Formats: sequence, structure tokens, C-alpha cells
Amino acid sequence: MTSIESSPYLSVVIPAYNEERRLPATLRRVLDYLAQQPYASEVIVADDGSSDGTAAYVDRQLDVHRNLFLLRLDHRGKGYAVRSGALMARGEYILLCDADPAVPIEEWERLRRYLESGYDVAIGSREGLGARRIGEPWYRHIMGRIFNTIVRLVAVGGIQDTQCGFKALRRAVAHDLFRRVRIYGDDAPQVEGAAVTAYDVELLYLAVRRGYRIAEVPVVWQYGEETKVNPLRDSWRNLRDVLKVRWYALRGRYAGLDAPLATMAEESARRTIDIR
Repeated sequence: MTSIESSPYLSVVIPAYNEERRLPATLRRVLDYLAQQPYASEVIVADDGSSDGTAAYVDRQLDVHRNLFLLRLDHRGKGYAVRSGALMARGEYILLCDADPAVPIEEWERLRRYLESGYDVAIGSREGLGARRIGEPWYRHIMGRIFNTIVRLVAVGGIQDTQCGFKALRRAVAHDLFRRVRIYGDDAPQVEGAAVTAYDVELLYLAVRRGYRIAEVPVVWQYGEETKVNPLRDSWRNLRDVLKVRWYALRGRYAGLDAPLATMAEESARRTIDIR
């Protein structure tokens, strides 16, 4: 394995669970885009305990793409995978994006402008002037708006779209927030099947509470026919996550979290990391 060397400008974190069909095209597009940029970058695929060939595919690409890293995890859901990848990331900025091509990597430029102008967090939004939703079924849009109303009433006010998977943060901010999450932290339980979660709500709640500047940036988003979202199962799980954020806040579980924690990047210098 090759040792991790100097810190890049951008880290792209891609959580993946059984994505051997969709991930290859997404990964090629991301790597091709980054190869054309004037800055150093890295791509971290956080494999969420896939039972298919996802991890094997990424592993085969490591010798071809020296800025590609594979993080092997137990299957604990998307929130845990994103957190693990973000804590491993070394870039000045950390971009979180999904394994499907819902938001093109080129939309990073929109988020980048806000981060470079002083914002701490820039989140892709499917709402607002300039945003485009392509191919989304009407019922999914309605479900999303109802969920967002609940989020704004219960946990995070003022943000129109907390659930778009395209988000970017300053590294110090990302590490600070992900060390403080409670729902999908170190003790997150193992799960069965695709586990779509509302980890974003807790992350943004903490960002607001910590006083970080958040920019909601309209992006182009395309609905995927192979989506893993189960309307009934995942709606309940996401609602439960939102209620947990409020409950944890009321119980003081977000207080007194100033003790520094070691990041995964400091604990390992391998390009393939297995923490299962």
C-alpha cells in the first residue's frame, strides 16, 4: 500500500452499499473531472458492508488511480458510512456525494464559490431559484416537502432541502461536526438492507448550533429509476431520526462534547482500510 502524503485541496467522499451497477460510471466521471482540475484531490469510497462486488471493483481501481481510497466498513447505514469517510478525508474541503449520478460532480463549482467566500458549509438544494429536478415522480416531491416541513418545525429551521446528498464542508468543520453526531456515531448498530437515513438533519442541526455559516445552493438533480428509497420504510426511519435529534437536544446529549477525538486519517496510512 502507498502511504498517505500531502493534504489535497478537495476530498470527495462517496458512501456505497451494493452499488456495483451504478458506482463505476459515477466514479469514472468524478475521477475524470478531478483529473482536469489544477488542484490536488482524493476520492474516498466508504463501502457500507456491501455484499456484492462494490468493494472488489474499487479495489481493482486503486493501482490505476493513486488518489482513490477504499474504506471498508460494517453495514451500519449511509450516515455511518458518510461519517467514517469524512473523518478519514484530508482535503481542505470535503464534498459528500452519492454513488448514483443524481447531482453531477460539476455542480461542485457552485458549492465551492460559497466555501471560498467564507461559508463553512454549502449544501446542494433541489429547491429555490436555479434548482432543477429532472424526472422526479410527483408523489416523491410531495413526500419531500412534507418531510422538510417536519424538519423545519422540529429540528432545523430555515433550510428548504436538508436531504440532498450533495454537500461540502471545510475539513475542520466536517471533522468537528461528525465527531459530535450521536445517531450514527461510533456506536451505530449494524442494519439489514439499504438503510437510507436522515443523518443530514443531525449534521445540520449541529452546524446551526455551533454557529457555522451555511449556504443553501440550488443544483441540478436527476431522479434515478434505481433509487433505493423505500417510501414507507425510509419515511419512518427518517422521521424517527428527526425526532431523535429533538429528543437528544432536550436531554442534553449534544452538550459537553469538546474533548478532541483522533481522526481516522491520523490512525492509518493505508489506502485500503478495513474497520469491520
